[in-house]
Amino acid sequence: MAHTKSKITILATGGTIAGSINDSIATTGYTAGTLSIDALLQTLPQIKDLADISKQQIANIDSSNMTDKIQLKLAKTINKLFISGIDGIVVTHGTDTMEETAYFLNLTIKSDKPVVLVGAMRPSTAISADGPKNLYNAIALAANKQSKGKGVMVAMNDKIQSARDVVKTHSLNTDAFSSPNFGNLGYIVDGKVFFYNNGVKRHTKQSPFDTNQLTALPKVDILYTYSNDGSGAAAKALVANGTKGLVIAGSGAGNIHQNQKDVLKELLKQGVNIAISSRVVAGKVMLNHTDRALGFISAEDLNPQKARILLALALTKTSDPKKIQEYFLKY
Repeated sequence: MAHTKSKITILATGGTIAGSINDSIATTGYTAGTLSIDALLQTLPQIKDLADISKQQIANIDSSNMTDKIQLKLAKTINKLFISGIDGIVVTHGTDTMEETAYFLNLTIKSDKPVVLVGAMRPSTAISADGPKNLYNAIALAANKQSKGKGVMVAMNDKIQSARDVVKTHSLNTDAFSSPNFGNLGYIVDGKVFFYNNGVKRHTKQSPFDTNQLTALPKVDILYTYSNDGSGAAAKALVANGTKGLVIAGSGAGNIHQNQKDVLKELLKQGVNIAISSRVVAGKVMLNHTDRALGFISAEDLNPQKARILLALALTKTSDPKKIQEYFLKY
């Protein structure tokens, strides 16, 4: 009996997977986001066996330049495509901020159909380019029936990882992504998909955030803490410049140098929402009773860059730190 093929749309945003340099040995020094999605797919005739493919170029950037605007455009485009009958989405994306866009989409897509982000650590011109195989795997994952309801996923280096947990943990290796708190969701071998794990946090259809009416997000910035941390001048300057929320990359389980913390306590009184994350790769933030009572929000086990995404979306709904804390526990 003939199976009808899944309808998959590839949304291209640029990145290393679309990068090039005139030296096949070079895996650094290339220009990201130079190839169009058409040029990328020409190297992969095999994908026509996996699904019926359509494609759109959303942006063509180095993902270190990712913006709220592009992320909002992606979310709105994906939601529309799903309503129009598309079965799954693959987003080609630079690896630098892939975890942020993946998590943003995980909170804003209103469907349980699969959304898979994919990229490459080496440009398309390298003799060991990882992009084509990653892209093949991502399409296979998006077309797989088991992928429904898993939330947004990242397919890199044969691993399936959840948007909620995935982190870039190496700056150069092809094995650049891991999920330090919860582990992989599964793996892909030559287009065959194997799941052995499930995320526990809510996502997509169970999330309250709606991008339909949004054209911008509240401004949220990240500050680091460190030994001999200054007077908190940076925090004050950001708030004076219109920042509505701050995420602090705390030390250990969410500690902040007292010089900076004194300033943050003043800012809390002015109504600035402050979430405390950690600069440590794994584990969660533990806030004491005093800090909670002051209105500090625990980012739980979200890293600073993902905590920024959730805080910005939370601020589209409420500025009550207790309600925002609930979001951090659920999503």
